[in-house]
Amino acid sequence: RSTGVTMEIFGFRSAVKAKIFRGVRRPGAEYAPPFIAAIDQGTQSSRFMIFDSEGRVLSKRAQKHEQIKEKPGWCEHDPEEIFLRVTQCIDAATKDLTDAGFGKEDIKGVGITNQRETSIVWSKKTGKPLYNAVVWLDTRTQETVDRLIEEHGGRDAFLDICGLPISTYFSATKWKWLIDHVPEVKAAVESGDAAFGTIDSWLNFKLTGVHVTDPTNACRTMLMNLKTCKWDQGMCDVFGIPMQCLPTIRSSAEVYGEITHPTLQGVPLSACLGDQQSALVGHCAFEKGMGKSTYGTGCFFLLNTGNKPVASKNGLLSTVGYQLGAKAEVMYALEGSVAIGGAGLSWLVDNLSILEDASESERVARSVTDTAGVYLVPAFTGLFAPHWRGDARGVIVGLTQYTRSAHVVRAMIEAVCFQVVDVVGAMKADSGLKLKTVKVDGGMTQNTLLLQTQADLMGAEILSPQMQEVTALGAALAAGLATGVFKDEEEMSQAHEKFVQYTRYGPENTAEDRSDRMDRWKLAIERSLGWET
Repeated sequence: RSTGVTMEIFGFRSAVKAKIFRGVRRPGAEYAPPFIAAIDQGTQSSRFMIFDSEGRVLSKRAQKHEQIKEKPGWCEHDPEEIFLRVTQCIDAATKDLTDAGFGKEDIKGVGITNQRETSIVWSKKTGKPLYNAVVWLDTRTQETVDRLIEEHGGRDAFLDICGLPISTYFSATKWKWLIDHVPEVKAAVESGDAAFGTIDSWLNFKLTGVHVTDPTNACRTMLMNLKTCKWDQGMCDVFGIPMQCLPTIRSSAEVYGEITHPTLQGVPLSACLGDQQSALVGHCAFEKGMGKSTYGTGCFFLLNTGNKPVASKNGLLSTVGYQLGAKAEVMYALEGSVAIGGAGLSWLVDNLSILEDASESERVARSVTDTAGVYLVPAFTGLFAPHWRGDARGVIVGLTQYTRSAHVVRAMIEAVCFQVVDVVGAMKADSGLKLKTVKVDGGMTQNTLLLQTQADLMGAEILSPQMQEVTALGAALAAGLATGVFKDEEEMSQAHEKFVQYTRYGPENTAEDRSDRMDRWKLAIERSLGWET
């Protein structure tokens, strides 16, 4: 006897009906096992998603975690809380799985995708963190960065080794700060008890007991040689970080171990990708010249550059795109990072109380026809690519007696788009490619005003997937590849084509309007520089 129940299928505009039978799935039901799953651990929340073999979402569960901000420029997360939220999501989603008539044995692999650069140190003996996680956007290490720049002859002193400029953004400066300022960390390093890792390593350790990472996360630490994808002794010496404290670097798609958490016990943990690279895989951007832009807490544009790293002359980062298997080639990308994307809308809610919730931003912004000449540069912790100015701070210019709060909201949305256009301009200069279409994803892409504004300012077609969780999909696809659900990248792409459908947004303004607005934006950027001395 069957019972029809309506379940929300996240990522679709409407719910569908799932047929539930007492543990038995009849032919024609909506889901096609085997299943693949992903932990998506982000800056503000954690998610767990279960996909079927054609990419349909059976369940998505999410939990927010606390943002700890004790001083200006500081941002921390509690690693134990993050693990708790992840396991809560896992437990709820696996219950959805069993309620739908399936079991954990139907999940063939779980992937991790994570906020990158966020840095943790824990005890190898106890498995307990020795301090809070220092988040990627935290700028407490600016003095260390300034000293290193002076000692080593400039911000780009290590580009040839790790592909990264000296910046507060990356993990090595955060780990150095922890060694220098937290006695428990220093003592653990000296005794050999310290385990260093980014969020992926922490979760992998907690779920399987294995201390590993992958090239997409390791390349964001400043400690990995970008060409060899191995830890670099010279870079470790620069930051005073013993190599034996670091996780083993393995590919982005292979079985690292079996999960020990009860509701997924025995399921292989079989993929690991930094969040931006996972979105690249989630869009199946496997060919050189393919790219994507993610709009989350920050904004990140990645362009696949093939099997060799490309050095940027325009303020971008050379980074690993992915390595889908222990014997697979490492694929590289150029990346431009914008610190403040969705975090800007959160600032309007939490700090200025202009909005009650970030989801109101589109409605409020559409209540006015334009910004009335207001430009907002959200350089709260400096400017990232392509400017890399740690001395920049946020400014609002063009205010008049006519200005209303809605103009400021609209200016914040436009600021996100302006920053991405700056990154794309640098991308074009480095790659020589003209981007006619850009695939996008992330929470902010639910805002259709943002998408249309981006198309107008970029002068390109924007493709937004109806299923927004492309980052989680990338990690799940990689987990499926590692466990034989998919034979190769071609089969992954075929599943992607069946599942991910795109809505298109084309430019609706003139080239003259686009140029005029970009000129005013450049003036606003100039006003933001040099405030922090």
